[in-house]
Amino acid sequence: MTFHKILIANRGEIACRILRTCKDMGYETVAVFSDADKNALFVREADEAIHIGSSQASMSYLSIDGIIAAAKKSGADAIHPGYGFLSENAEFAKRCEQENMTFIGPSAKSIAQMGSKAQARLLMKANGIPVIPGYDDDAQDIDTLLTASMYIGFPVLLKPAFGGGGKGLRVVHDEDTFVDAVAASQREARASCGHDQLIIEKYLTNPMHIEMQIAGDKHGGYAHLFERDCTLQRRHQKIVEESPSLALTPTLRQKMTQAAVKIAQLVAYDSVGTVEFLLDGEQDFYFLEMNTRLQVEHPVTEMLLKMDLVRLQILIAKGERLPFLQAQLKSVGHAIECRLYAEDPQNHFLPSMGRVQDFFVEKAPYVRVDSGVKTQDEVSIEYDPLLAKLIAWGQTRDEANRRMIYALKKASVLGVKTNRRFLIEVLNHPKWLQGDIDTRFIEREKWHFNEPNDGDIQKGAMALTAIEIANQSQNKTLLPGLMAGYRNNQWKSRELTWIYQDKPIAVSYLCQDEKRFVMRINDKTSHVELKQYQLPQMQLLIDGHLHALRVVVEAQDDVSIAKAWISVGEKELFLTQQPRFVESAAIANK
Repeated sequence: MTFHKILIANRGEIACRILRTCKDMGYETVAVFSDADKNALFVREADEAIHIGSSQASMSYLSIDGIIAAAKKSGADAIHPGYGFLSENAEFAKRCEQENMTFIGPSAKSIAQMGSKAQARLLMKANGIPVIPGYDDDAQDIDTLLTASMYIGFPVLLKPAFGGGGKGLRVVHDEDTFVDAVAASQREARASCGHDQLIIEKYLTNPMHIEMQIAGDKHGGYAHLFERDCTLQRRHQKIVEESPSLALTPTLRQKMTQAAVKIAQLVAYDSVGTVEFLLDGEQDFYFLEMNTRLQVEHPVTEMLLKMDLVRLQILIAKGERLPFLQAQLKSVGHAIECRLYAEDPQNHFLPSMGRVQDFFVEKAPYVRVDSGVKTQDEVSIEYDPLLAKLIAWGQTRDEANRRMIYALKKASVLGVKTNRRFLIEVLNHPKWLQGDIDTRFIEREKWHFNEPNDGDIQKGAMALTAIEIANQSQNKTLLPGLMAGYRNNQWKSRELTWIYQDKPIAVSYLCQDEKRFVMRINDKTSHVELKQYQLPQMQLLIDGHLHALRVVVEAQDDVSIAKAWISVGEKELFLTQQPRFVESAAIANK
């Protein structure tokens, strides 16, 4: 089977990720985009891009007719679905086959067999694969669901029979909250995948989440690509993944990988996919689900095996055999992935929308960045707020963890709230370092969120003051040789006031020259030198201590810095400049 042009039926970081491999393999690429994504990075990076509808996913990325029409219009003869959206939609895979377009994924039959979690549970039970005690029948009336839950025993987990990504999951602890929880779970399930059928499982209180990467070809060849530990989650969604898992002994790993390959064989799986298990404290594992698609966390496996899983998907879709035998595969070292989200960890991890004023991750030899955004991109409320994935590799877990922490500390995402500081705190937590975690680790522990302290805020205020003086010097119209802000009395200081979270920070200063200043905040005097000034990068020497910052400023009217976003180490600040004449400004704004 041959094809020449690949349409990516997805968006964001995974669309960018697939585009890279397609281009490396010499395939032309087509992106599809909604109204909200017309200026997105993946649209700019594709060879072609076709508008497919409004920002609402059901009218764009979930529209089978719209995507097929875009493929025909562009001449694409293959479609890669990425993850989410239509990636596990058997109808979409079948439609591609009917239109003589190669679906870069498993067969429609395999997707259908695993697409319903209820049917998947029945298949596992019939073939000796352990499943969590639960309810998986078709009857969905509230009395039947409640009776089943009472028989299973609270707490129970409500889970949409279709879909994934944690959408619609609800833990119910008692009969009193059951009806409302079912309604909410069904509502979210309908919105995310178009089906509202639920299954019910006994809620395991302290499990670990282990998944096995598998691959199968169209010639009966199968292999596992080892495990990923996805235990660290919030709101039933993974945020940190790693491999190998500290929880698995060699014997347990062998049992779980054998079970995963057996499941792939049961459904004649012919692509790259993942079998997910829950592992309890007694080292017993239970089938959770099979994801018949590429996983968000697939780079962890790629780093350990030095393998491109998107390339493998494409080769399998072309009809080629697996290019390796099981005995040839070896996992080397340790890899950790962190998902960088535009969200507010201090507000229940709710999404944070807005313009990304600065996006920067320092390049490093053992750190990979899969991103779907660049500076000045918009984060829309319409879609998952995943900004990027950082993947760090090391010879040991400790080395990989240190590299990840360093990469997160050196990164800068300004303009939207993110979980960056929270991730750093998690990776420094003693229990994480010991591997003593379960799926409720995040909700159980107390977190400090590493808020900026007075020193960080004052450092930001001094940086802005130095920039403001530099701006005045560049734009001055005074006599040659005179500094901006020149006064006859050179010993009289000037003052700028910055506002952080409604609190004023007054900075008085004297200019020694255009780059050296004496600044005073409250009762503390500092000697400050502007060492580098090429925004967003700057270096500031404060009392002999050199600080690297990233700063984005926004002018307003005749004020060169009305708003400023600052990255100071692992902290982010947003400051505004207080007008010199506050009363006049207040009158003008009335």
